[in-house]
Amino acid sequence: MLTLAKAQLIVEKSLAKGRELSLAPLAVAVVDAGGHLVAFAREDGAGIVRFDVAYAKAWGSLGMGFGSRELTERAAKAPTFINVLASVSGGRMAPSPGGVLIANAHKHIIGAVGISGDTGDNDELAALAGIAAADFTGFGGKVG
Repeated sequence: MLTLAKAQLIVEKSLAKGRELSLAPLAVAVVDAGGHLVAFAREDGAGIVRFDVAYAKAWGSLGMGFGSRELTERAAKAPTFINVLASVSGGRMAPSPGGVLIANAHKHIIGAVGISGDTGDNDELAALAGIAAADFTGFGGKVG
């Protein structure tokens, strides 16, 4: 189960990884398996739209069942489909790396993390570090 304490740890360790790598200020959103926001933080200096992007990366990953890196690849191949997804989801899809599914020890998806602030690749690195620190497994692309 993704508890508040674990979600806050993911946020804390993701931000710590960002500082370690000297990334731009980050926003980190953690959602549970139902897509509900559990924890969020926006570093000083991160733009005001960063919450929306981080949340969309997390929610979109969870909603599609794969990380936002995979969503990015699919957007390049089928942009019309991604536009439809963005519309039907109320804008809660962001086809850029940085949305990572969270799996427990049994490989059940229990939530997702979305990070926005730096490049998508760096956002994803920070998310994976936070997830690992909470003793979970992260999936940035397809699960399995």
